[in-house]
Amino acid sequence: MRMRRDYRQERYPSGFSLGELLAVVIIGSMVLAAILGIYGRANQAAEAVLNKIDAPSWTSEVLQLIAKDLGRIMSADDAIVQVRNGFDNKFQRAELVLRRTYHDKENKEQTLEEITWRAGYDHGGQTPGLVIYRSYEGIGREDKLFDDQREDWEKGYPFVPICRGVTFFQIQACKGEDLLDQWPASPPPAGIKITISFAEPHETVRGGYDVADRDKVSRTVVIDPTRKIQFALPSGADANGVADPNAPVRDTSKDKSSKDRSSDKQPSKGQPPNERRTDERTPTQTRPR
Repeated sequence: MRMRRDYRQERYPSGFSLGELLAVVIIGSMVLAAILGIYGRANQAAEAVLNKIDAPSWTSEVLQLIAKDLGRIMSADDAIVQVRNGFDNKFQRAELVLRRTYHDKENKEQTLEEITWRAGYDHGGQTPGLVIYRSYEGIGREDKLFDDQREDWEKGYPFVPICRGVTFFQIQACKGEDLLDQWPASPPPAGIKITISFAEPHETVRGGYDVADRDKVSRTVVIDPTRKIQFALPSGADANGVADPNAPVRDTSKDKSSKDRSSDKQPSKGQPPNERRTDERTPTQTRPR
């Protein structure tokens, strides 16, 4: 009987207990979570470095594209501008709508072309921020080759992403010396100020995100650059003695000649009025010896 029991014990050795299996699973999950956390932080750091490298080029590129659209649309007399600012997930965002219209045979107003610049929160990015989109709609196609190659389902989404990683995007309308955050759909203002930044944001007292002023890049685009600009200088000249370019040119030769004539007519002080002044020398008299 004893030999039979020993034989059975050697034939069926004992395995791992349930507690040991649970401990292994917990330790493995903790190690995996730590590895994934390190990988995620490394990706965020790499994306932040790439954003800092690409930020200056993206900033100038976006500002140049917006200025180009403003110059093209605003050259017409029937242009309409709309500016709206707000917040999206605590980030400052803006929207700019440029529209040209015409009237058809039935005298109904139709949209000739419309360009929209808009910023929205980036839900798919590794770091929180905004994505800037651009949209073009109108009778004519902006890029015939691109529009022909687009799929049918893509034509229902006119907004094209331009760049991501934006942390501040603001568009203001210039009215005199004031900057307005809201401009209704109406004739264009005197100018448009665009401010953009890719810098690291900080949370404000009100709960939103903002960027330091030194990290913001701004550009003011004049709507009608061909208009006549008048310069106002105090007393006809500035502090450096530069004459006012708006003042009419005076003929100083006439003033000089009239001044010379008046000086000839008026006698000098201490001189008799009837005595004529000459520069000739009087002859000297010699005594007879």
